[in-house]
Amino acid sequence: MFNTWISKRPVGVTLLFAGPIFAREALTAPRRLSHYLLRSGYVACLLVLMYTIRQATIGFQDTKFSGDIAAYSSLVFSVFALLQLTLGMFFATLFTAANIAQEKDRRTLILLLMTDMRSRELALGKLLASLLIVGVLLAASLPVFCVLQLLGGVSWSQILWAEAIIAATTLASGSWGCMVAYWREKTFQTLAISVLGVVLFVAGIEGIIAVVGSESIVGFWLGQLSPYRSLFSVLNPLTGLGHGIVQVSAVKSVSLLVGLAAALNLYTIVRLRVWNPSQQLRQSALEDESQPDPVTTDAVSAETIAAGSKERRHHRAVWNNPVTWKEIATRGYGRKIVVIKLAYVLLAALIGYSVMTSQTDGASLVLGMMTPPAAAFLAIGVISLLLINAQAVTSISTERDDNTLDILLATDLHAREFMTGKILGALWNTREMIAVPIILMAGTMLNGVSRQLTPENLIYLVVAYFCLSLFAIMLGLHSGLTYDNSRAAIGNSLGTMFFLFIGIFVFMLLLVEARSSFAIQMQSFIVFIGLGSIGLYSSLTHKNPSSALTMAAVMLPFLTFYAITDFLLGGTLGVCFWICVAYGFATIAMLVPSVSDFDVALGRTTNDAG
Repeated sequence: MFNTWISKRPVGVTLLFAGPIFAREALTAPRRLSHYLLRSGYVACLLVLMYTIRQATIGFQDTKFSGDIAAYSSLVFSVFALLQLTLGMFFATLFTAANIAQEKDRRTLILLLMTDMRSRELALGKLLASLLIVGVLLAASLPVFCVLQLLGGVSWSQILWAEAIIAATTLASGSWGCMVAYWREKTFQTLAISVLGVVLFVAGIEGIIAVVGSESIVGFWLGQLSPYRSLFSVLNPLTGLGHGIVQVSAVKSVSLLVGLAAALNLYTIVRLRVWNPSQQLRQSALEDESQPDPVTTDAVSAETIAAGSKERRHHRAVWNNPVTWKEIATRGYGRKIVVIKLAYVLLAALIGYSVMTSQTDGASLVLGMMTPPAAAFLAIGVISLLLINAQAVTSISTERDDNTLDILLATDLHAREFMTGKILGALWNTREMIAVPIILMAGTMLNGVSRQLTPENLIYLVVAYFCLSLFAIMLGLHSGLTYDNSRAAIGNSLGTMFFLFIGIFVFMLLLVEARSSFAIQMQSFIVFIGLGSIGLYSSLTHKNPSSALTMAAVMLPFLTFYAITDFLLGGTLGVCFWICVAYGFATIAMLVPSVSDFDVALGRTTNDAG
């Protein structure tokens, strides 16, 4: 069917600038039940969050003044807009990069390059096809924003410009992921560079503005490029207004972000056929052409063979566990992995420097929840856990797409050897992501930046963070083994981690808002936690459900809720203990089936115990 679209080029497809790839995704791709559940479920989650915010702010008391409803509507609109902007940036980058990386891993991109499709159709087609899901979710949330406008406190111009900023940022993020995916060859490199690039872009803009000042010309135009600054100016139009009529507009920001997306796409189109096929594939093709004719090989003299044997290269010795040797002692994830780690260390150094040199009072809390050093550790820790998870899931999905996983299944390799090798390899390859946040917190403690961070609390922090790192690794391996499609595995693994962090952040905000009436808002919190358990259950038990995974899906959100409340009340040991219990049990619940039911999960008919 796809070749028919390419050859015939229907009139409707010709009118589409993106070409047949996007046309197939938009018109002919099969729509499963999950496609419709995703749209309706997203709107349902927004409505549940809307109800939860109302219970956390107003409760069951009657509202007698329209100003109270307007303030509530404005708060909900701000939370929804910031949430959608963050989700749009993350998933646009992730979906686009994973979609193209899957084509490369399966060697189907070469087939697309052999067709008569232009580079423009390849680049824009993959980009818009990947952004289709995100665009549909943004369009589905627009009626929810319109309901907020009916409650007051929000104008139509704020809604439209907020959606425009989110859409432009989503397009720019997806364009960046598209460029990186066509540029790089390895899946982990693609995901890591894409995520770090978006974070460095936002952090770099804020850092330059802090140096040059937001009132300068450079600071003003860089502020227009920052999606969060632009969105905050739309959400709070009275900020910085001296006099005059309030006008809500973000035309400069939207224009710059769309221009940035256009520049990235133009560069991708120009360089697409230079990057692809990769240099490695071209070199292998040249080597195949330079091989001598098998008929003439018998005429080679014995002296030539003897001379060649003297120059034979010595092979490295393989360890007892070949999977561990492959993950640690070889460069299976490419040579550019060093550049990614340097970029990560640079980002951590910038965050640490900003905390060390900040003159903020130690008593001031970020969003009423945590100190600035704790917020810095949280930011770099979330990025680290996402990268750790990406490395783990790609270690399985790459094996599957390269058809090397079938070769491993044909050997006498035991399940425990395979899983141990993958876990140790993930720990080794992401050792900087594990060590740098801990070094950052140790530095803040030694410099006296954080008065609340004692050596005892640092030990609790290290133990809890290492437990979360193991959970991120095991979740990635579990998703890679569960999903046959690499794009689905990557999306499920990173999406679960991201939604877990977003849910914790939103939940902490609601707890801060409901401190004075926590018992009254308990009902809404239970609903919020229950939805989290359902989502985690569907993620963990997609293919091979078990009672342990079900128990982990139920326990983890509730124990996380308890740890968050203990943290906000000033607890230390209790927070570490319950985090280790919740995420440690979930890690074991995923690890044991991966070892015992390894054959069933991967489709092998024999069993190690047999």
